Amino acid sequence: MTSIVVFDYGFGNVRSMVRAVANLGADVELTSDVDKAMAADGVVVPGVGAFAACVEGLRRAGGDAMIYDRLRARKPVLGVCVGLQVMFDMGYEGGVPTEGLGVLGGSVRELQAPVVPQMGWNTVDAAPGSTLMKGVEHERFYFVHSYCVSDPAPEGRVTGLFEPGDDFKVAWCEYGQSRFAAAVERGPLAITQFHPEKSAQAGATLLRNWIGSFQAA
Repeated sequence: MTSIVVFDYGFGNVRSMVRAVANLGADVELTSDVDKAMAADGVVVPGVGAFAACVEGLRRAGGDAMIYDRLRARKPVLGVCVGLQVMFDMGYEGGVPTEGLGVLGGSVRELQAPVVPQMGWNTVDAAPGSTLMKGVEHERFYFVHSYCVSDPAPEGRVTGLFEPGDDFKVAWCEYGQSRFAAAVERGPLAITQFHPEKSAQAGATLLRNWIGSFQAA
C-alpha cells in the first residue's frame, strides 16, 4: 500500500487532508517525524497562516531539510496553500521581506482585488500536459488566501533540487487584478494554492492523480 505522510509542523489544516488521502485508499500518517517523512512514498506539506510563521515552523521542525532531501532523491512532495507559498524565494506579507525555502524562484505578494482574501471556488486553467490536473483541466477549486505568486520561475535560490529534463508546468487562476500560479509541477514537486482536500470531486481527482504518479513509477 502506498504510504503518505502529512507533515505536521503546526501550521496546517491537517485533519481534512489526512481524511482526503485516506479516502483514496492510501496508508496515511500525520507526523512531525522527519525520518518517517523521508521514508514515505509521498509527503504532503500543508500550510495555513502567515508566511513567515510557516517558514519558521518548517525550519524548526526540520521540514526544510526534509523537503530538499526528498526532492534531491526524486521523492514526491505535495505542498498546499501556504505549503505552495513557502517553496518560493521570497515572501512580502505585511510588506516585510522574508526568505522562503527557495525551491522555486518567485515572490509571494498580496492579491490585487477589491475583496481580500479570496475565499471560495474559482476556475483553474491547467498547464498543457499536466499530470496533476489530468481530467480536471478547467475545473473549479476551493481557495482561501490573501497572498499569491504571480512570477513563478523554475529555479530558486537553492540549486541542485531538480534535473535538467524536469518540465516546469504552471496552472493559472485570476482573481481581481491578479493572475497567479494556482498549481506548479516540476519533477517530484507538486504544489497548489487551492485546497484539494476541500475541493470535492475535482480535488479528489487531483490527489488521485498525484498518488498515481508515483504508484506507477
